[in-house]
Amino acid sequence: MGNNFRYGLDKLTVDIALALAKDNIKGIVVDDIKTKIIRSFNAVLSISRGDKLVYSINTGIGSLCTTKISTEETRKLQENLLKSHSVGVGSPIDQEIAKLMLILKVHTLCKGYSGVSLDLIERICWHIENNYIPLVPEQGSVGASGDLAPLAHLFLPLIGLGHVSKDGKKYTPMKEILIQNNMKPLKLNAKEGIALINGTQFITAHAIKASEKFLNCLEHADIIGALTLEAYLGSPQPFDKRLIMLRPHKGAIIVADKFREFLKNSQYVESHKDCGRVQDPYSIRCIPQVHGASRDALSHLNEKLLCELNSVTDNPIIFSENDTVSGGNFHGQPLALPLDYISLAASELGNISDRRTYLLLEGKWGLPAYLIESSGLNSGFMLAQYCSAALVSENKSSCFPASADSIPTSIGQEDHVSMGPISARKALQIIENLEKILSIELLCAAQAFDFRRPLKSSRVLEACHKFIRSKIHHLTEDMVLSEFIESAHEIIKSKELIKIIQSQIEGN
Repeated sequence: MGNNFRYGLDKLTVDIALALAKDNIKGIVVDDIKTKIIRSFNAVLSISRGDKLVYSINTGIGSLCTTKISTEETRKLQENLLKSHSVGVGSPIDQEIAKLMLILKVHTLCKGYSGVSLDLIERICWHIENNYIPLVPEQGSVGASGDLAPLAHLFLPLIGLGHVSKDGKKYTPMKEILIQNNMKPLKLNAKEGIALINGTQFITAHAIKASEKFLNCLEHADIIGALTLEAYLGSPQPFDKRLIMLRPHKGAIIVADKFREFLKNSQYVESHKDCGRVQDPYSIRCIPQVHGASRDALSHLNEKLLCELNSVTDNPIIFSENDTVSGGNFHGQPLALPLDYISLAASELGNISDRRTYLLLEGKWGLPAYLIESSGLNSGFMLAQYCSAALVSENKSSCFPASADSIPTSIGQEDHVSMGPISARKALQIIENLEKILSIELLCAAQAFDFRRPLKSSRVLEACHKFIRSKIHHLTEDMVLSEFIESAHEIIKSKELIKIIQSQIEGN
């Protein structure tokens, strides 16, 4: 594949989709795929001129599917679909997510079953390659006949309407962009409007970002949890391979393996081998089981996401001029359920992190109360845990599964909907809250770590702690902690600790 990804031909993954969105690789449409696109487009043109009713080509949509549309009106119908379905409200979604939506739509259209023109696909590619990213409101989709409202907004610029942002700057009316680039709006052909708005690209794009961010959180939860365990003088016994293999869930095995590597040759561990503390609290002792279960949830999402990324979610499907099939490939349920699962998994990872932060502040096992020498005069990290608790509670209250709800639409024709877009947006918000919860544990673990000197932890964890201290200094008196939390958050988002650990382990 080299530096090019062949739309409709190569297998799309989360990493490749993100690389395309970040302009690290380029997407291209090769000749073989162009031939498939043209063949499917010609089939739709023939259907639109015939007498046989085919949904959305020469009929209305939704409950209007029995209303015949004349040949002369087919093009007007497609433009009307983009206009009438642009009912989104709320703030614009992140521009990287909107760009991912464009990329995902091109890939599925290039499968050659949607009947759109090559000109349409090339115009979408122009938006991707030149970073003219449409404004897409975050609310308004029920995730059933695809993500109708957000996709309608995404593709308004194709017909000269809507707003776009160039390279992340302020949004500009598309009609001005067309003038600047000496271009004209597209005239949509039969079925092109419905092909653009049918699909799960809003849900899927959010799921890609959720997958990326949650994996980063899982990796950091293990690193930060290990720092906490060391600072708390916790036991390494719960990570014993023999124990874990008696209940060999994949996620638990991964987490336990990591912790054994993290704790290798630690003086902290040796210093309290015979301390008489039989067991640690669950938030430390059950890290393999809890962190591992959240890892298993991400594995499930990624399995479903890989399938979705390479699927055709249009309706109807055009196999040939005489073979069209109406079905439900646009329904968001296959992703709605795992996204609700991810919300639970992310919420629980934050829940157990907050409990470990609480343990570090209790003033036990040689640590000062609230991790500050002069507590009373100073409150130390007391309020940092309040913030963590608030975020944890917010996440818990957001865990009700959106996919458990369904409200009929289109006068009952679309009588079961997934609410997957809500699942997707909630999952991403919970994960972003989780990043902040982990940031607070990172702060407290690094502070507690300092009180165990002159003992040395493992080479891996010492390198992590050194990097944290290069960004955040030890707290000796009360200061504005929000700035410390933000610095810790930046450390997590930068993924530098993951790189440090990889370097240290490879150095062994």
